[in-house]
Amino acid sequence: MTQNAFKSAEGQNAVYSAYDAFIGTMRIPYEQIRMDTRFGKAFAIAAGDKTAPKLLLLHGSGMNSAMWIGDMETYARHFNVYAVDLQGEPGKSDGRQLRFEGPDFADWLQDVFAGLSISKASIVGISLGAWLALKFAISRPQMAEKLVLLSPAGVGPQRTSFLFKALFYMLWGTKGLKRLYRQVNGGTPIPHEMLAYQMLIGKHFNFRRERIPRFTDDELARLAMPIKVFVGQRDIMFHALQTARRFAERVPHANVEVLRDAGHTLVGLADEILAFLRHESD
Repeated sequence: MTQNAFKSAEGQNAVYSAYDAFIGTMRIPYEQIRMDTRFGKAFAIAAGDKTAPKLLLLHGSGMNSAMWIGDMETYARHFNVYAVDLQGEPGKSDGRQLRFEGPDFADWLQDVFAGLSISKASIVGISLGAWLALKFAISRPQMAEKLVLLSPAGVGPQRTSFLFKALFYMLWGTKGLKRLYRQVNGGTPIPHEMLAYQMLIGKHFNFRRERIPRFTDDELARLAMPIKVFVGQRDIMFHALQTARRFAERVPHANVEVLRDAGHTLVGLADEILAFLRHESD
């Protein structure tokens, strides 16, 4: 049964209002773009020289492109960058949640490429966004220039304990949710504005409970484009070391970096990511 991203129209409006405030803090020229897909409207924030190489940013579940606003200033120096809201997540794309199984997600992203008049792009994705980047690159390798995958879903196993931890902390109300988000962040403090925004989304978003499918060995072996992978050793959602090990075994050309003191939410890597994306492209 198809589920909508938001629990209510009022909740959606509250999240959108805060989202607009984040977008309004951008210090570089930008535009907001809406495009058609076969599944409904999609939304993206665009910045950078339109003649520059293309770069797509794909956020994780339970978030939207507000998470990329700080990094976009770095990427836009050298790329025409698009931060795209995933369908079915608490952003401004259509709220109907797509099936993880089957071709729908990859078909949706192909429609986004078409709506943005992009034939090939590099993709930076985190968690669910990294899973979509992989799914798209496996099925349409000619459209993926380079991949940067942060805490990617679908490679190593999910931690079964995470759901129980999340349910436990939810019983403690606001205080418990703050502790949960900090654990997802590897125990490091989260800026107050972003923590408040995560709490607002958590109140109004219908979180997906089904497991994200894992890619087969044969699917991973198809990946030939340059790939950079970051995982946090303190990730409480995925087995980060098993993710790293599987890339080493099945995608040996991938550059995998294990961040020992990091959790699931990986931030502050824009300069390192930019160096990888620009390598051999000058």
